[in-house]
Amino acid sequence: MTYTKYIFILLVSITLSGCGIYSFTGVKTGDAKTFQVNRFENTSLLIEPGLERDFKLALEDLIQNQTNLGLVPSNADLVYEGEITNYRISPTTATSQNTAAQNRLTIGVKVRFYNRLNEEEDLDQSFSFFYDYPGSAQLVGGQKATAHEEIFERLTQDIINATLARW
Repeated sequence: MTYTKYIFILLVSITLSGCGIYSFTGVKTGDAKTFQVNRFENTSLLIEPGLERDFKLALEDLIQNQTNLGLVPSNADLVYEGEITNYRISPTTATSQNTAAQNRLTIGVKVRFYNRLNEEEDLDQSFSFFYDYPGSAQLVGGQKATAHEEIFERLTQDIINATLARW
């Protein structure tokens, strides 16, 4: 009886130790312990006040939620920086009265990622995503907040996938 109990304990401990290596998000931070997100300057032709701050916070939040990395203001193992290169509202479909039936907000960012522990993983890449909304609606208040949240969610996840998950 005690022999089977020891075998059971051994099998459970092997199984549980194997689970520690797997990540449900697919994120691999290697030996990195810290990260920093520098200011993303807004260089787009259409300037939306506070957009760079909101994007920086969204990226920091996602990294903290999907990794065990600590956020530091400087000298981090992993560094993110870049620019918001595009903030554009354009009509996507028209009505018979030559008015917009649907508009599209597009936000583009250029990201530079530095892995100070492994320079081969450095990245310089552009990302872009959009949000469609009715042509009769104005991009203000809750509509704008929803648009920014959905775009930031997709952009930040794409950035994490490209820099940490390597998908």
